[in-house]
Amino acid sequence: MKPASFPALLHTFFHEWLAQQRNLSPHTVMSYRDTWRLFLRFASDRYHRPIVDLSLPDLNAAVILAFLKYLEEQRKVSIGTRNCRLAALRAFFAFVAHREPAALAQCAEIARIPSKKNNRPAMCYLEADEVAEILRQPNRSKLVGQRDHTLLAFLYNTGARIQEALDVRPSDLRFDSPAQVRLFGKGRKERISPLWPETVALLKALLKRQPRAEEDLIFVNCYGRPLGAAGVRFKLEKYVRAAAKTVPSLAKKNISPHKFRHGAGVMLVAAGVDITVIRDLFGHSRLDTTNLYARANLATKRKALEKVEASVRPGKPPRWKADPQLMIWLDSL
Repeated sequence: MKPASFPALLHTFFHEWLAQQRNLSPHTVMSYRDTWRLFLRFASDRYHRPIVDLSLPDLNAAVILAFLKYLEEQRKVSIGTRNCRLAALRAFFAFVAHREPAALAQCAEIARIPSKKNNRPAMCYLEADEVAEILRQPNRSKLVGQRDHTLLAFLYNTGARIQEALDVRPSDLRFDSPAQVRLFGKGRKERISPLWPETVALLKALLKRQPRAEEDLIFVNCYGRPLGAAGVRFKLEKYVRAAAKTVPSLAKKNISPHKFRHGAGVMLVAAGVDITVIRDLFGHSRLDTTNLYARANLATKRKALEKVEASVRPGKPPRWKADPQLMIWLDSL
């Protein structure tokens, strides 16, 4: 049987394997698509050949390593992004290994390309006073400002990822007690998050000012179209710059919508909420991810140190106390 061509394999990978057989989310498929768009352009430039003339043997481990180097040195991507691009390429060649045994050696060589270790800096999160100052910045007399204020307050209340919040519809909300919202997270996992009375009041006011149908998105732009994460980041940068004039600590932090999630996690840890409850609230698949909030919270670390008895602190070694039973046994020797 004639081996499948590279275009046919790539088409099957995206349309049958990812979308139908594995049923991956559209966001994952688009991420893989973006990787392959960059990679094919790079390979085309490297071989001085149109993309349509590339074949499977052209896309070997040496080309992939050169592509990863290009991403880091010329496109200046982070190590995390580099590893994500590599994962998308590995997924395709793992698929090819099952379909084309003749390409098994090439696929195995690509599978052996290691992910790069990355330094993990201390978690950056928002303190309560910083959140409060940022929330004061939107001009709530205007619809856009009211929308931004409500969205940022919603992020801090629920710890939602930005896309989870932007995907919320009125049908996902419950304003009757106990107030809650249904969120759809990574891996198509659904979870329920409680809403504070203040957040409920903000959402009600926004929906009263800008009514939305049950299945329409709540957070939209001035044209009524879905609000994008890039647009939220752009507006947030503006609010952070204004808030930094009052709270200087904000000027030293790289604030993104995800920092509201971190701030909410650290706040819950400081309040003594069980770490497994926080994991479920935030939709983490592993407890190790949730534990990062506990490690980031300086107040929690300080309280732990304060619990240590003064007698065992550095500089004050514990005094030995005689055990009567031990002394009796020693005397009997």
